[in-house]
Amino acid sequence: MTTQTILPVDSQAVAEASKARQEPEWLTDLRVQAANLAESLELPKLEKTKLDRWDFSSFGTYSTPQSLASVSDLPEQVKSLVNETNIIVQRNSGAVYHKLSEQIANQGVIFTDLETAAREHGDLVRPYLGKAVDAGENLLTALHSALWSGGVFIYVPKNVNVEIPLQALFLSDDAAASFSPHVLIVAETNSSVTYVENFTSTGAGKLVQNGVTEVFVKPGANVQVASVHNLGEGVTDLTYRRAIVENDGRVNWVVGEMNDGNSMSDTTSVLKGNGSFSDAKVICVGTQDQKLNLTTRAIHFGLNSSSDMITRAVMKDNSTAIVNGITKIEKGATGANGQQTERVLMLSPKARGDANPILLIDEDDVKAGHAASVGQVNQEQVYYMMSRGISRDEATRLLIYGFLAPVVSEIPIAKLEEQLQTMVERKLGQ
Repeated sequence: MTTQTILPVDSQAVAEASKARQEPEWLTDLRVQAANLAESLELPKLEKTKLDRWDFSSFGTYSTPQSLASVSDLPEQVKSLVNETNIIVQRNSGAVYHKLSEQIANQGVIFTDLETAAREHGDLVRPYLGKAVDAGENLLTALHSALWSGGVFIYVPKNVNVEIPLQALFLSDDAAASFSPHVLIVAETNSSVTYVENFTSTGAGKLVQNGVTEVFVKPGANVQVASVHNLGEGVTDLTYRRAIVENDGRVNWVVGEMNDGNSMSDTTSVLKGNGSFSDAKVICVGTQDQKLNLTTRAIHFGLNSSSDMITRAVMKDNSTAIVNGITKIEKGATGANGQQTERVLMLSPKARGDANPILLIDEDDVKAGHAASVGQVNQEQVYYMMSRGISRDEATRLLIYGFLAPVVSEIPIAKLEEQLQTMVERKLGQ
């Protein structure tokens, strides 16, 4: 498949679409530059995954969103996923519902869709948009920068602690409509916020979800991001998540990759500041003929920076998972500590899982470690539980859930934790 066959637009069309949505000139210029870059860039080179064999023919076209008066107007199957307030709902190409409590708004917090933020808060958006995930990295990032729509913008002022999680629902129920949101979070010095997002789709049809999340953690700030993707078999899910963490800042990632189609995700923390910290927990369940490529990465620049990464994958049927953990400690990052664990549990003889722990160390006075395993359910544990009166099926189920528990239990909203548990049960046929 050549590059040109997957380019959905040209720079002139991008400029006209941006102007039609009354976006600021600086944003139109960024989109046009990205569209021009896309003409010369290639797909990213992934470990043991040939993206050029995936279906990138259906990016969809922008569809003007129709606002909802209430979350009760959402399709029945997704109503249970959202709260009434502190929520943004994007349906297909754009935001259709937004509500923020007065309590949080009075703290100076900005929580709106990114398109609106670019028009109304350009001074806050412009310095950060595209600075963590650069348009010129590869073809996918260039296409995203040219075509994103809707999205989320969160700005937390200095010394403000947002105690209630902010939530976003990204719903695709029209395969002809583009679906590429961009999430931008800026947490100023000594602030804190929890952001929870849910990607879901209904109906049939092929579509490419090409999304990006950028998080900027200023000195002493604390940001938690929980992301659950539950997109249908016809959706190819491509997601870049990246955080830039300054002195004594902290970012926590909790990611559930529960899609039914092919998925590629890259979750990266750049520990720029001294004493910065990153914790990433990722799970996925693969079924049927799914192909999954999951990368979790921590790049240490700061003195005494720390990172911890845990990835758990459960594979069934003919599914394939490539699980990469990368810890990079740069020269000068004295006292850095990077730890990672990747574990793959295979439930079928035809399933395939590769765990690839990678340590790249350019400094002497550091700590770094990794653990990786690929295997089947431990039959000794099954037999032990059976000796206590538990059936074989129930014992196997409990062991699988225990295997995934380190991530599922970290979801910061009880309703979403229950939903993730339900997704695991569905995919495992329990």
